[in-house]
Amino acid sequence: MLDLAARLDNRGQLTTDGHKAHLTAVEGAFGNDIDFAQLVKLYGSSPVGTGHAHKKNSPAKCNGTRKHPVTGNPDAAKISTSYAERQNLAVRMSIRRFTRLTNAFSKKSDNHFHAQALYFVFCNLTQA
Repeated sequence: MLDLAARLDNRGQLTTDGHKAHLTAVEGAFGNDIDFAQLVKLYGSSPVGTGHAHKKNSPAKCNGTRKHPVTGNPDAAKISTSYAERQNLAVRMSIRRFTRLTNAFSKKSDNHFHAQALYFVFCNLTQA
């Protein structure tokens, strides 16, 4: 978060999910110099399946969201995590090391960092 704050010249709007660690990270990096909101997803009960594996690996159904302004004056129409979620999906689909429950998944952080660096170099420097 400190790296992001150092890269911004103007006040911006930031939206995160409901993870409580984001509250202290954003406050520590930006103070009151950002329009910050959280988008909290509301989940139902776990899906009912026929086997143990289905229950273990399937996410609960998202029943809706709540927008919580935290700092400043965030524009309610722009409170969204869609861009970050789409980027995360692209990374997970392109870098199999980030996909849990596959043979390529690795618990070593160095392998994740190097795979991610290669992916972003490829995406940013080789594609027009």
